[in-house]
Amino acid sequence: MRKQRGFNGTLTAFIASIPQKHIASVGKILGMLVYFVDLRHRRIVRRNLQFVHPEWSQDRIQKLSKGVFENLGVTLLEICQMTSFSRKDILRKVRIRGKDNLLNAIKNPKGVILISAHIGNWEMGHQSIACYLQKPLVMVVRELQSKAFDQWILKLRARFGSTIIYKEGALPEMTQTLRQGKVLGLLIDQETKRSEGVDVTFFDRTISATPSAALLAIRCKSPVLPVFCIREADSRLTLVVEPPLTMQRTGGLRADLKTNTQIMTSAIERAVRAYPEQWFWFHKRWKRHYPNLYPEDMARRQRRREKRV
Repeated sequence: MRKQRGFNGTLTAFIASIPQKHIASVGKILGMLVYFVDLRHRRIVRRNLQFVHPEWSQDRIQKLSKGVFENLGVTLLEICQMTSFSRKDILRKVRIRGKDNLLNAIKNPKGVILISAHIGNWEMGHQSIACYLQKPLVMVVRELQSKAFDQWILKLRARFGSTIIYKEGALPEMTQTLRQGKVLGLLIDQETKRSEGVDVTFFDRTISATPSAALLAIRCKSPVLPVFCIREADSRLTLVVEPPLTMQRTGGLRADLKTNTQIMTSAIERAVRAYPEQWFWFHKRWKRHYPNLYPEDMARRQRRREKRV
């Protein structure tokens, strides 16, 4: 473990040394505390679950909602641990399933596109890939509203040499990354602007999704691999690297973008269905097409707009 000096260094080293089973136990308690005090996000999680699973009982919705908050608590503590993890620490703590899929893909001279979602510990996911390959990644992220937290998380993400670029206007740099034969990572499970997105289905409901990964795959002929860092029953993390997705290239760009974005979104959905308590259900993922699903939040947003005006 990397040596630290001073009180802060001692504290982070102590947090990093806590065994995973204890981090999981404390994290679940933290998550439940947030569950009981954060009415707004508890409401969003429940409504999302009820929306995509109308056949579920209220007891099942409540149980899974609590599991979502518990996973959040564990993930937050794990991210705190990561600030003082060395490469060896990360490789020791994250198992990799599907190594051959990853190793074969990086041989491609046209680069590799890794798609993922806010599931399990997504922050540990890209760091474990960089440590395993001993090769930095280029990560595309959204700029956070809190400048202080944005700078903190950027520093964490870049610890092992990875390059972080903001999503806004990033397409030229992403294209260049792949043409240089590098590994590009994107989280594609969040809402996007209507003018920039394509309509696909997610849990049998219409959403607006970014076609960036599909456009890059078509333009650069790069393989696309779904990658997820999930938490197993023993609380340990496993990086799941799936085989490359089969992209459609018919020559009709608009149709191919929609088809391939759907293929990628379906890969995300399969992971969420397999580990539903580990996905970030806090997103208002269906707000673009079903705004009535979040009336309180939409009204809150409108009040903010009116105040700015």
